[in-house]
Amino acid sequence: MELDEAINGRTSVRYFREEPVPGETLLELIRAAVRAPTASGLENWRFIVFERPELAEKLYELIAEGMMEYYRAVNLPVDKMEKLRARMYEDGMYRAPVYVAVFLDRNVRFLKGREYDELELLWSVESAAMAIQNLMLKAVELGLGTVYIGVTNFRGIDDEVRKLAGLKESYYLVGVIPIGYPRADPTPRKRRKSAEDVTEFL
Repeated sequence: MELDEAINGRTSVRYFREEPVPGETLLELIRAAVRAPTASGLENWRFIVFERPELAEKLYELIAEGMMEYYRAVNLPVDKMEKLRARMYEDGMYRAPVYVAVFLDRNVRFLKGREYDELELLWSVESAAMAIQNLMLKAVELGLGTVYIGVTNFRGIDDEVRKLAGLKESYYLVGVIPIGYPRADPTPRKRRKSAEDVTEFL
């Protein structure tokens, strides 16, 4: 598969088959992820793969909790919230055979001093985000679907994900990626804005 095909074929997949993803395939995704640029060469990311059913189910519950928090935050009407809740619990939206939670260790840094805390966090999150994109593009090549979940970052929920991962408090959750074989053929959506719309040459 050409890179252009993977880029244009990537889309957010929210419904997955129950078919498990082989461990070696998951390692291929992580190998692609760690080839991403990493600020100051720190490689302070950590990829936690949740594939044991009981752990995956607990993580799914935390995703559902985050989604409800998000819907409340945007003042979604109660009837619409109930419809979306049904999509999750009845239709299995975001339910995947495996999840990858991406963390970074804030204790691993290059610039010392509290005045650099925000900058160090920003660089580390950017590095982890690029790793996630690599993982997602590799998933397209391997016939897998992915979607980025950010709602697990609501305060309190992120702590629960970290505890589920068995990590120390210094680990910061960047996002959770459900991974699996799509139920239906993924259809990438057209962007509302073109490259020309968002680019300025000076």
